[in-house]
Amino acid sequence: MRGFDPTYVNIVDYIVRITHRIWEEKDIGYIYDTYSHDCTVWDDIGLQYGRDKIVADTVHTNNAFPDIRLVADEVVWAGNEDVGFHTSHRTKILGTNTGYSRFGAPTGRRVQLWCMANCVARANEIFHEHVIYDTAGLLQQLGIDVVETARRFAAARAGAALPSNFLAGEPKRLPGQGKPAEMTLPPVEDDLEGFVRAAFHTVWNRRNFGAIDNIYGPNVVMQGSTGRVYRGAGQIRSFLLSIVAMFPDLAMNVDDVYWMGNAREGYVVSIRWSAVGTHRGFGPYGEPTGKQVNLWGISQWAIDKGRIQKEWTVFNEFGVLTQLFS
Repeated sequence: MRGFDPTYVNIVDYIVRITHRIWEEKDIGYIYDTYSHDCTVWDDIGLQYGRDKIVADTVHTNNAFPDIRLVADEVVWAGNEDVGFHTSHRTKILGTNTGYSRFGAPTGRRVQLWCMANCVARANEIFHEHVIYDTAGLLQQLGIDVVETARRFAAARAGAALPSNFLAGEPKRLPGQGKPAEMTLPPVEDDLEGFVRAAFHTVWNRRNFGAIDNIYGPNVVMQGSTGRVYRGAGQIRSFLLSIVAMFPDLAMNVDDVYWMGNAREGYVVSIRWSAVGTHRGFGPYGEPTGKQVNLWGISQWAIDKGRIQKEWTVFNEFGVLTQLFS
């Protein structure tokens, strides 16, 4: 790979090994060699800028969880040496909270949660990243009140709005007084990106929750933020309904999609998405606040026989709560 350290045989090797070296071998300073000085990293609650900030945040997390491990589960990739390599790295984070963190004193509790990091790298440096650490799930496992912590973080921001993600699309659902457009689901083997975009639009923007039966396989398993596990299309449908019920005007946009695989062996797809909605309905986030919030997340789909058989989705749930209490 032109411009990359010759020790790496391909982009998957690069992503997995630099993650291991930084987090498990504790060579945190290796970030200086693998992130650009002006890198931008979007996480659960906003924008982190520059590799010095990334180093500081990594030190903070390693101090809070000295035995932390990031176990690679999948890396979806696309791109090349000229435009940059796009990677979607799904990992399982394991660790014990024996050090202080921004959430308070050590709890001694063990945590296990999903993390997804979508990076763009060129010439041995990551210069842009979207990463979801599932902060709400982390707090739950630490025995810390998620809602009260979100209130505290919101108060600390003094009502400041979260910065807009300049690489996210502008979700649009209703053109003027019109109705949401209809999109036909193309066969996966003919137009995989078209299938992804039509699936998101049909369910989220068109509100056709019945189409879930044609998008997901009958034995699908979905693993998501805050320890969620859903089995079968019915449970997934209930979860999606609960989100739209809380944000009745929710508008969804697919910002980035790429994949690996083929029609015979199946595909693994990475989708980064964003949504805007107003909290006017009831659900697990409490009484309606009337606040408009920005949601964003990363999904990975394992597709076989024309349907989604497995899904992993993480989104900025703690960031959503922080916005509701701002």
